[in-house]
Amino acid sequence: MRSRAKPAICLMLGWVALLWLLEGVDVATGGSLDTFGIQPREPAELLDVVPAAFLHFGFAHLAANTLPLLLLGFVAALRSGIGRLLAVVLLIILASGLGVWFTAAPDSNTAGASGVVFGLFGYLLVRGFIERSVLDIGIGLVIGVLYGSILWGALPSDNGISWQGHLFGLIGGVLAAFVFRERPRGNDLAGAGIRPGT
Repeated sequence: MRSRAKPAICLMLGWVALLWLLEGVDVATGGSLDTFGIQPREPAELLDVVPAAFLHFGFAHLAANTLPLLLLGFVAALRSGIGRLLAVVLLIILASGLGVWFTAAPDSNTAGASGVVFGLFGYLLVRGFIERSVLDIGIGLVIGVLYGSILWGALPSDNGISWQGHLFGLIGGVLAAFVFRERPRGNDLAGAGIRPGT
């Protein structure tokens, strides 16, 4: 796991730096990148499902996503490896973006990394149970204590925040934990004195 730490840190710092660079460009050009947000049920907007996850509506919006994205992404990369993390994030982005496209309010425009944040939260919360890993169950419980309150953001509301992106991102993260699970080797459970099937 130690060998994964440096690539994980580099990936997440690079990812966040890209988000801040894009928002700087957006602000400097008068919001020109906001057009890459998702406007629901418009066929051409399906092309914006992926780009929308890298764009924000202002630096305050981006700042709110930065720390949880860094932390959750780093932990996921550390435990899963870079390759599996990228596959997990792609599934989350697609689930969140398509969920927004199908269900968001008419004439809305949705962008931001919060769908990925919710997805990584869901992924880390359940993967230990799915992979029967005592260590990852513990990590999931800690993540639940630290960020469990964000689940309120996945409930329907009229506060101008895309609860749809949050909800479908969360669903995508849980789905990714099943789709990209490692086959259990019994090592973690055996080390805890538990035998599979007993």
